[in-house]
Amino acid sequence: MRKPTIKDVAAQAEVSLKTVSRVVNDETGVHARTRERVQQAIARLGYLPDQSARSLRTAQSYAIGLLYDNPNPYYVIAMQNGVLSVCRESGYGLQIHPCDSSSPNLANEIVELVQHARLAGIVLAPPMSERQPLVDALVAQGVRLVRIVSAATDPQGGSACVYVDDRDAAYEITQHLIQLGHARIGFLWGGKSHGSSWERHKGYEEALRDYGITIDPELVVEGDYSFDDGFRGARRLLALAQPPTAIFGSNDEIAAGVLAAARSGGLNVPYDLSIAGFEDSPFSKQSWPPLTTAKQATEDIARHAARRLLDEIREQPGHTRNEGFSPELVVRGSTAPPRPKA
Repeated sequence: MRKPTIKDVAAQAEVSLKTVSRVVNDETGVHARTRERVQQAIARLGYLPDQSARSLRTAQSYAIGLLYDNPNPYYVIAMQNGVLSVCRESGYGLQIHPCDSSSPNLANEIVELVQHARLAGIVLAPPMSERQPLVDALVAQGVRLVRIVSAATDPQGGSACVYVDDRDAAYEITQHLIQLGHARIGFLWGGKSHGSSWERHKGYEEALRDYGITIDPELVVEGDYSFDDGFRGARRLLALAQPPTAIFGSNDEIAAGVLAAARSGGLNVPYDLSIAGFEDSPFSKQSWPPLTTAKQATEDIARHAARRLLDEIREQPGHTRNEGFSPELVVRGSTAPPRPKA
């Protein structure tokens, strides 16, 4: 099938080519109803403007980048879908670029990417977005960016961002386990380079303190956001002389690994061991029993970050403000009161 053209959009919306061009370039002087009709035609046809031609005509870039370093494919796909939906609405192209956040030359690598690909700006995902020296270096080089960060409140000042209150959601998950009757609750970290891991651990500890439960370092295991680390961490916790009756994994992949470890040890989930995850990824719904978790609106977070970036590019920074998101507790069959002691 041939790609739809600007002429197809004009015919479908019953407007002139110039009107379509004005809408695609986000120019003023188009009636709101006409603009909506053109945007609907663009969406129906799946029309994508020729970004390189637009850039040459206007000396302005009509492409943005999404930069990430995350082992969780579901998180990355959700981020891509969110940013891409805004690009399609706005007539921008999208370059998706994985990075090595530990690279000592990362700032130069990103600046070269932005210049070579002629990107108007970038959405910077964790953990890179939470490395302030990197952010400062990029801003000093004139790179327009919006960060996605883990924070309990709006990090005032600095570059634009979208923030996620992982701490409060982790508190709510831990509180749920405590209220079920669990006192020995294991915690499996995600990667320590991610601010979300620290925030989720803080929420876990704060809930234990508020309910008068002693924090036992033996019940906390470091690792990464992966199934394998969830499996290994759970095996370590379950081998303790006094194993936990519940384990909170910092994301759903970790929690799925915990579930596999419990099954391999002949444990009944949730009655011998309750398990909770975080993010509400497909892992949480496809497991059996399905996982209690915190629903994180990753696509919406990415969508808002992309809109915030386009406002920065168009020099309308006050149009979309920094916005916070709070993941919500979702209770499923992987958590229950602990089995009474014989």
